[in-house]
Amino acid sequence: MKLISIVTESRDGVTAEIAALLGENDINIESLDAEEANGTDVVTLSVDHYNRALQVLRDGGWNAVSEDAMLVRVRDEPGALARVAKRFLDAGVTVHSIRIVQRGGDWGVIAVSADPIEDARALVKDNLLTE
Repeated sequence: MKLISIVTESRDGVTAEIAALLGENDINIESLDAEEANGTDVVTLSVDHYNRALQVLRDGGWNAVSEDAMLVRVRDEPGALARVAKRFLDAGVTVHSIRIVQRGGDWGVIAVSADPIEDARALVKDNLLTE
């Protein structure tokens, strides 16, 4: 899974502008996370046409950067995310980001960006949804 992250000065309408630009270019947003912290907006998304989306965003003046992520199935229960994160820590794998992308029933899905990614994949191979 490829994620696109945009970091920009916080202001009203950032998510609306990004969504409109992608929609105008027939790019479907599959997941989106938008947060504001200390005057900075961070928008992270996945789309159906990754390369085209990166180009459209950059042409539109957005500082869009890419990130490889793997999708991992985890139990939807207290402590499950902590156990996965500790597994990476104990193995010396650097986690760049973890995002909860789906919850429901007994299971959830998280997107994890880590380095070295091969080691991270090996640690969660039994619950890995994507390569």
